[in-house]
Amino acid sequence: MLLAPSADLVPNTLAYENQPLVKATGFREYDARWLFGPDINLLGVEALGMGLGTLIQQMGQTKIVVGHDFRSYSLSIKQALSLGLIQAGCEVLDIGLALSPIAYFAQFDLDAPCVAMVTASHNENGWTGVKMGAQRPLTFGPDEMGRLKDIVLGGGWELRPGGSLTHVAGVAERYVADVAAGVSLKRPLKVVCACGNGTAGAFAAEALRKMGVAVVYEMDCDLDWTFPRYNPNPEDQEMLHEMAAAVRQYGADCALGFDGDGDRCGVVDDEGEEIFADKIGLMLARDLSVLHKDATFVVDVKSTGLYATDEVLAANGAKTVYWKTGHSYIKRKTAELKALAGFEKSGHFFFNDPIGRGYDDGLVAAAAILAMLDRNPDKKLSDLKKALPVAYTSLTMSPHCPDEEKYGVVDKIVAEYEALRAEGGTILGRKIADLITVNGVRVALEDGSWVLVRASSNKPEIVVVVESTSSADDMRALFHNEVKPRLGKHPQVGGYNQEI
Repeated sequence: MLLAPSADLVPNTLAYENQPLVKATGFREYDARWLFGPDINLLGVEALGMGLGTLIQQMGQTKIVVGHDFRSYSLSIKQALSLGLIQAGCEVLDIGLALSPIAYFAQFDLDAPCVAMVTASHNENGWTGVKMGAQRPLTFGPDEMGRLKDIVLGGGWELRPGGSLTHVAGVAERYVADVAAGVSLKRPLKVVCACGNGTAGAFAAEALRKMGVAVVYEMDCDLDWTFPRYNPNPEDQEMLHEMAAAVRQYGADCALGFDGDGDRCGVVDDEGEEIFADKIGLMLARDLSVLHKDATFVVDVKSTGLYATDEVLAANGAKTVYWKTGHSYIKRKTAELKALAGFEKSGHFFFNDPIGRGYDDGLVAAAAILAMLDRNPDKKLSDLKKALPVAYTSLTMSPHCPDEEKYGVVDKIVAEYEALRAEGGTILGRKIADLITVNGVRVALEDGSWVLVRASSNKPEIVVVVESTSSADDMRALFHNEVKPRLGKHPQVGGYNQEI
């Protein structure tokens, strides 16, 4: 039997080859992420599999779908994870190379309650991780992740006989057919399909064609795990700028970009302007609330404040609930409230019946966007965007902050804003109207503008978003004159990944 994992093994040593390495920081709020090599080794992944198998057995389950994304090391990690699951007595159904939503689809397709998708999502090369669930369509939240962490780090796994591994063919093909069946376009659309050489390149263009897209311009759809042009992350400026350039080059109706594991969708309109996912969500909510009266929508705290004041949603009886950022949180809240859809600013879209099965799926989101265009044949995507009330929302900006420090820093920022409000203080001349502290702190100002500071759930970073109701200059001022200097007073906070 393996020893309990250690946190201080060093690669290229005898101990590293014979003992599991698992650093505690890899257990995040709703999934697991490590740097493969310095933070976890293959024996550590095997230990993770034994711990996960033990946990799902304790939850009364044994059958589990496993898949892996397209990185040079993901297959070996999946095999190590599967070995651990088998030792814990689980029936492992290996669907091969997959997107996260293909693995989620497989839970329904193969009647398997559990899933373990090996993916680093949009993280840079070197990272690996696992997205897990035991109650379709939900994935683990903090409670399950806490239990898993305790089992794995304490060596508390329970090994059982009867484990098995079956390689299952055809799931990806059935997924593509299923996701394409949700829409049959009549409008002749030209769409750029951007995949950043990530896993989605194997599936997305085919799915768009099956949906009825007249012309699909493939952009970086060849699989290449070195990601030679940029990281497949449609929330980053580099990928968005390339998508915009392609729209202008081809005269396309839009560009749809998919992240490394295909559960997120980024959008650029016909004018080559990116539309952040919260604004796309508002456009979709407007469109869908006409078809589904009195619908409920869930959005994360990074999202625009326009949902709360939108006249179209109000006229259609729609209700919006702001909730914690994180795909697991929004997924769970969308299921709990039986909401029609949930939207997260990072590009996760969740659609319940009759549109989807409740899990985040970039291609289901793409289908919903294309169906919206099909229902509005006299309008371009840019027209639908311009019909929204004006709000100036920033990029998601993330200064580095160690995992061990980030939550403490955010707690101090929350306390600072609570004290500022209690004192009657102002931010750039405006009083604080409300503080939402369900996930970090969202500081709502009296004119409807707001700033958000929260800890990243899956990287050693703090997350910052600002929105102004008055101007782009004011949006930049909220960041440069308020949030950035406030965070800058804390020495644990480092450089930003991008800034407005």
